[in-house]
Amino acid sequence: MKNIKIIEVKSEIGAGTRGASLGVDAIKIAALDFMSNFFVHFPTEAIETENKLLFEPIESPYAKRIKGTFNMYERISKSVCETVKANWFPVLLSGDHSTAGATIAGLKMAHPKAKLGVIWIDAHADLHTPYTTPSGNMHGMPLATAIAEDNMDCKVHDLDENTAKMWNALKNIGKIAPKVLPEDIVFISLRDYEKEEDYLIKQYGMKVITTSEVRRKGPENISRSVFRYLSDCEYIYVSFDVDSLDASISKGTGTPVSNGLREREAEDLIAKFMQHRKICCFEITEVNPTLDRENLMAEIAFNILQRSVNVLMMN
Repeated sequence: MKNIKIIEVKSEIGAGTRGASLGVDAIKIAALDFMSNFFVHFPTEAIETENKLLFEPIESPYAKRIKGTFNMYERISKSVCETVKANWFPVLLSGDHSTAGATIAGLKMAHPKAKLGVIWIDAHADLHTPYTTPSGNMHGMPLATAIAEDNMDCKVHDLDENTAKMWNALKNIGKIAPKVLPEDIVFISLRDYEKEEDYLIKQYGMKVITTSEVRRKGPENISRSVFRYLSDCEYIYVSFDVDSLDASISKGTGTPVSNGLREREAEDLIAKFMQHRKICCFEITEVNPTLDRENLMAEIAFNILQRSVNVLMMN
């Protein structure tokens, strides 16, 4: 039976819309509304945030609050690494997706010689860099930090010296770069990304599974094909951004996109993934209750969290 530890990251400095830092508590409120004592059962660690930076001027327009993001990367990667080394299974509940790069760094620091795979369930590729970003928001960049990519072929911005230095520091957290090879990332329900990200996906031949493919083949077949594709990887991390769900249900997130997964499709698929012995970490991110109605997004996230953890504990 897996020993599960919950790591709470109430950080939203990487997002462009405010409110994702409240997502973790919204999920806990959903548990209370369902009369579930889920959160009583597991040890929890809350990571100190840098959200105070939201009230300060932005120093780097192409990598907003990157210094704060670096501090978050250091704290989270250390926590994840220590959690894994102590034989706990980390379940992360995070505000915005920028910190997923830190989760990946922590897993790699715990297993520096192992090959790490990533299942990225998200409407967005999050492969931008400060050289290509249209928004400057760090939650569009975590996978680029993980694969240590600048994407200079698609460069549109010149960076000041400090931003370039901080970006290099982010990529090299834990003194390992890259943490993941691009071909060891599987995107699921990806449908909203820019030409600069598409360039990297095509250049590296990264695997993309569309929403219609999930619907057509079903969770069992998708799960089988993903693990076959990642068969060389010794450990696999699953990151679930709630905007992978269809915009009709994912109101409570900063960047909803149509043609996404239905609630049951996401739940069944993630439950299938959790049955696999190579899964080493699970993260749920980007719940924003300020954009929601009646806490629906957090309730969906909690259902997925509870079922996933139940499957983990049974296997």
